[in-house]
Amino acid sequence: MAHPLPVSVVYAGVSNGWAQWIAWVLAQEGCPVGQMRWSPLSRLPDVPALQTFFAQPGRVLLVLDDWYLRFDTDRNKEWAQVLYEVMPRLHDRVGAVTVTTRALPDEAVSLGAVTLRGVGPEEARRRVLAKVGLAPRLPYTRQERGPRYPEDPPAVTNAPRRNPRFTGREDLLNEVHDLLNSGNGRGCRVLLHGPPGVGKSQAAAEYARRFAGEYDLIWWVPAATKASAREGFAGLAREVGLGEGDQLTGQIEAVQAALERDEPGRWLIIFDGAEDVDGIEALLPSGHGQVLITAQTGRWSECGAHLRELPPFDRDESVAFARRRAPRLTESQAAELAAVLGDLPLVIDQSAAWIDAHPVADITDYVRTLGTAGPAGDAAERAARPTADVPPAHRQVWARTLAALAERSPAVHELLVLLTFFSPDMLPVRLLRLARPSDLPPHLAALVSEHGSWDTVLLTISDLTSMRVEFATDARQDSTSVVSLRVHRSFRDFIRDGLAPDTVREYAAAAARVLVAADPDEPGSPRNWHRYAEILPHLEPSGALESDDDDVRRMLLNCIDYLRVRGEYQDGWTLARRVLKRWRGTFEPTERRVLAVAHQEARMLRGLGRYEEAEQADRAVLTLFAEAGIEHGIALLRAQDGLGATLMARGRYDEARALYEQAARNAADWLDERYVPQTLQIRTNLALAMGMQGHYEESCTVHREVYDRRVGLLGSQARRTLQSGYYTARMLRLLGRLSEARSLQAYNVHLLRRTLDRAHRQTLLAEHNLALCLRRDGELEQARQTLRYARKRLVVLSGTDHPDVLMVSLDYAMLLRVLGERTKARGLAVTSAQAYADRLGELHPHAIGARNNSALLLLDDGEAEAARRLAEESTRQMEDAIGRGHVWTMGCAMNCAAALAAVGDVEAAERLGRDALARAVTAVGPDHVLAANLRAGLAQDLRTLRRGEEADALEQQALRTLVASRGADHQQTLYMRSGQRPYWDFEPQPT
Repeated sequence: MAHPLPVSVVYAGVSNGWAQWIAWVLAQEGCPVGQMRWSPLSRLPDVPALQTFFAQPGRVLLVLDDWYLRFDTDRNKEWAQVLYEVMPRLHDRVGAVTVTTRALPDEAVSLGAVTLRGVGPEEARRRVLAKVGLAPRLPYTRQERGPRYPEDPPAVTNAPRRNPRFTGREDLLNEVHDLLNSGNGRGCRVLLHGPPGVGKSQAAAEYARRFAGEYDLIWWVPAATKASAREGFAGLAREVGLGEGDQLTGQIEAVQAALERDEPGRWLIIFDGAEDVDGIEALLPSGHGQVLITAQTGRWSECGAHLRELPPFDRDESVAFARRRAPRLTESQAAELAAVLGDLPLVIDQSAAWIDAHPVADITDYVRTLGTAGPAGDAAERAARPTADVPPAHRQVWARTLAALAERSPAVHELLVLLTFFSPDMLPVRLLRLARPSDLPPHLAALVSEHGSWDTVLLTISDLTSMRVEFATDARQDSTSVVSLRVHRSFRDFIRDGLAPDTVREYAAAAARVLVAADPDEPGSPRNWHRYAEILPHLEPSGALESDDDDVRRMLLNCIDYLRVRGEYQDGWTLARRVLKRWRGTFEPTERRVLAVAHQEARMLRGLGRYEEAEQADRAVLTLFAEAGIEHGIALLRAQDGLGATLMARGRYDEARALYEQAARNAADWLDERYVPQTLQIRTNLALAMGMQGHYEESCTVHREVYDRRVGLLGSQARRTLQSGYYTARMLRLLGRLSEARSLQAYNVHLLRRTLDRAHRQTLLAEHNLALCLRRDGELEQARQTLRYARKRLVVLSGTDHPDVLMVSLDYAMLLRVLGERTKARGLAVTSAQAYADRLGELHPHAIGARNNSALLLLDDGEAEAARRLAEESTRQMEDAIGRGHVWTMGCAMNCAAALAAVGDVEAAERLGRDALARAVTAVGPDHVLAANLRAGLAQDLRTLRRGEEADALEQQALRTLVASRGADHQQTLYMRSGQRPYWDFEPQPT
């Protein structure tokens, strides 16, 4: 079989995806392939030169697209001449395929081009090969690393739709491609940098479309603010199968981990409009994928991004772009227009749109006006107003555009003005559709009930002002509608600057009412989170933050609560602080909603780990009540509850319990039967404080009482009831009543899975406790599987440093230790201990207890002296933090005694063990497993000191205790009989 002749694929950059696929198809059949990219805006060689090129050995395959097929301009007539004069003579060596849906013009008919659109990859491959005289040898299969068929989009993508007017930027797009692929298999970052209106977002969108075949995932992140960037990036979690998280941090970390492992395949992430480098840099993923950033700031180069400056158009690009927008422009007129406007794409687009909308206007006069004096009337006055960094000619274009719009359609103009009171980066079309007629200015009220009218008006605005439009399809109604627009900030500011103060107030109030109508009024529900994410960017431009309207204030509180629920504590604190400052200057400090936002401020500080400031905020609220003489009521109880939570987080359990006891007494005295749920929640918090104190019996009694009350009040499957069941089972386990704890927790998990689903936080925490029951019962492998799943899902929900995740991670580390996976266990234990210290402080009980666990792992690895130092230090610190009478202090002492014995200081071990045993008997009773293990450890030290009689008595007593509570064949009993050293695992408790 003869070797196929070489093939030269000739194409315009806009058809890069098709050209790469065609080249790959030919290469699969053994064809030597060369590629010739032709810029539609470049001058063509003369006819003899082209004849020489086409006379080279081999075949030529032309890829015809919209650029090739436009012969209505002077430049493209040159290509028409080539087709007409050259191609008929070379029809046996030159073939053509078309990748456009447009009909071929007469000049191209002689090529005999076949279409590749809408026929599927198998047929498209057959047609390509036929054009170069080949037939497919094997069935079509796409290799894993080969380019994707251009009509087959990436498996995951949310990139903007194609802009059919995109023009030029050929060299730039190829330079960006080369830079992004310059990492030698590693990931790469590129910054598209340039001034406003130069087309950075359009270039990024075109890059994503043009090179889509090289990626399995393309994700577009609107990054005008840190909040929108985090929400947009986290939205990828669901698309790549990671599920929905309640806190953005967990979803972001999960997505970053998946991208780092390249799980979605070849990926491209685009951060559009990312000016907040400090706030957004942490989102940038690692891995072998690629990141493209658009921004005015060049600071991204400091973060390792290759900087590619995006200048205004070349003059040829400006001319081509203007003439595509307004076909009646001649090349010379388009060139004059571009010169006046500085070749800036945004204003060229807007001015050409004006020309196209005014078919009888004198173009020469229009261009002359832009370069000299302004237009007459209101437009002149508006154009004369100063706008920062906007050239006079640009203001002239905008003034004419607005004047024409107001004259042609007042309702359309009113809507454009209203849109300037929302964030320009993503105008809230969905939210506007939810508005009530009474929310809008009179001319716009009629649009509310008619979606078709909405779309018509929005498309009119888009066409005349160069706003980018995105559509979505409603599968149920088989219809497509506008879902978002973007307006350039400079143009938005120009419109706002021209409004009278009364107009500003009117439209700001209307915008705020639109947001109120869109508020689901339930920020805790996952089904509403996307709505609050849509509302948040518009609070500032709408003037909602300055509004005294009661409905707007309620919406603001809901937005703050949404940020808390989503774990966005920094943004939540910033918003709460700003709202609080404004409201305290307008309303009484003890007014209900002022107190509500003050309460949220403290919760945000608590979430940020700024506990000292949170305590100050909580105490400040209680001081307000005292100064106002308010001594009872639900608001005061809420304030006491908030301070109690802060004290619990700071490890000051005695103070927290005293406060909760006071709140519980007050609740019983002040609240009637309507407030029983609130009263029960306060008692739940009291029981949690008791548990943190190590008073397990008292805690269990209160939790059981609340559990029984909630079963009767709310039913056995209510969320609060199931929460009480979990807390009760946890205390039963800590009391050593293992069989009872396991039975209740297993039933509780069953109900939680049925009512909330297995991936819900409350279910996962219950499964964590069930896993600890299984571990204590010796069912180690089942405990591992349960705990591993719970930890993995909690990380997705909340991130690696959330208190729930740290609690489960530390327990998982100690389970791995028992399973013999000491290296993995030690790494996880040390990481968790450091995370606790970073989040809560080095001297928080949880951080101290976690370090005591690490001492056990040092001891396992034979590092006895290091283990002794860490154990002694953590035991001393735990005593200082929570006192000698706490069970955690006694547990630390048990491990410290083991470390002392390991280094040969058995006498010190015996003294410490005996002292801890006496304290444990007082704290939890002589029959608790803690007391039994302390006896067994003390017996070992006494036997080493040759005091065998006392050692035997203590050991027998310890064994009798375990046999009575666990059974003779239980794993813990057998462990003690084996003579191995008893140990204690520090287990953090949920607060």
